[in-house]
Amino acid sequence: MSIYALKGRFQALLRPLVRALHGAGATANQVTVIAALISLLVAAIVYVRAPGLPLLYLLLPVWMLVRMGLNAIDGMLAREFKQQSRLGAYLNELCDVVADAALYLALLSVPGVSAWLVWLMVWLAALTEYAGVLGLMVGASRRYDGPMGKSDRAFVVGVVGLLLAFGWLPAPWLSLLFALTALACALTVLRRVRAGLAEAR
Repeated sequence: MSIYALKGRFQALLRPLVRALHGAGATANQVTVIAALISLLVAAIVYVRAPGLPLLYLLLPVWMLVRMGLNAIDGMLAREFKQQSRLGAYLNELCDVVADAALYLALLSVPGVSAWLVWLMVWLAALTEYAGVLGLMVGASRRYDGPMGKSDRAFVVGVVGLLLAFGWLPAPWLSLLFALTALACALTVLRRVRAGLAEAR
């Protein structure tokens, strides 16, 4: 199970906006890069300012939702308006990993949180995406298996931001949540490898 399974319905809602963006001359690569740059900005604001002004943690759920929309939009522009390119493939994967890492690492600013668990989650999250891409190298498709894919992690971090903004998530519980998320990421890596090998056979 993964939030990724809802992608089709989400895309249907976004299709009118995608058509409007294409009509305005927007490209998939532009959307990808802009989303990554804004992610870095949001991460910097949260890391530097949120400890003193906790309501800024609300930037995380808001931006995670917007970013999921932008990620869907760049893919739809590429596929439906013939904007697919080798550069776009690189940008899509690399920008996502960099943006994810920055947004997760922004939570190192939470007083008392276990830094090594945050770093472990970031490392395993990157590994899930690497395992997904490796499917292409063994003759399978790009794997998006759960339970902790990109959309699922965005949901977790968005909920964390919401709870932190109102002081409803103490640091020890946050550290436990990161540990569970890291464990789910490790399971996701294994599932993507197994699914890729099975598909290639």
